Amino acid sequence: MSQDAEAKLKEKGIVLATPGKPVANYVNAVRVGNLLYLSGKGPTKPDGSNITGKVGKDLTIEQGYEAAKLVAINHLAVLKAELGDLNKVKRIVKVLGMVNCADDFKDQPKVINGYSDLMVDIFGDKGKHARSAVGMGSLPMNIAVEVEVIVEIED
Repeated sequence: MSQDAEAKLKEKGIVLATPGKPVANYVNAVRVGNLLYLSGKGPTKPDGSNITGKVGKDLTIEQGYEAAKLVAINHLAVLKAELGDLNKVKRIVKVLGMVNCADDFKDQPKVINGYSDLMVDIFGDKGKHARSAVGMGSLPMNIAVEVEVIVEIED
C-alpha cells in the first residue's frame, strides 16, 4: 500500500508556499509523457531570502543538509502546483544535487541527504531515487545548494 504524501506533509507540519518564478528564461517544470522534469531550485526561504555560502567554509554539513531539505520543500511546492495532488507522484526517479562548497570539501552526499531524506519521508518507497551529489565552485547568487529532479507521474 502506498503512502499518502499529502497526509505525510501535514503530519510533518510542512506548509508549501507558491513556487517562485524562474529567475531567467525557463519554466519550473516540463512534462514529457509521464515524466516531469523540474528545473534546479535553491534553498529559498518563505521570506524570499536564500541560504547562501560555501559548505565547508561558511556553512557546516548540518546547515547544508537543512538547505537541501528546504530545496526539497520548494520542489514539493512545484509538484503540488503542477499536479494539484502530491499523490499523483508515481516515483522520484533521478536527483542531481549540486553543493556550493570549499575546494577541499568531500561530503556532498551528506548535504544532499537533506533532500533525499525528505523525499523518502513524504513519498515512502516511491521517494527512493537514483542520485548524483556533486561539488561546485559556485552557484547562482551564492546559494548553498541547487537540486534538479525527474519525477514519474500518474498518467
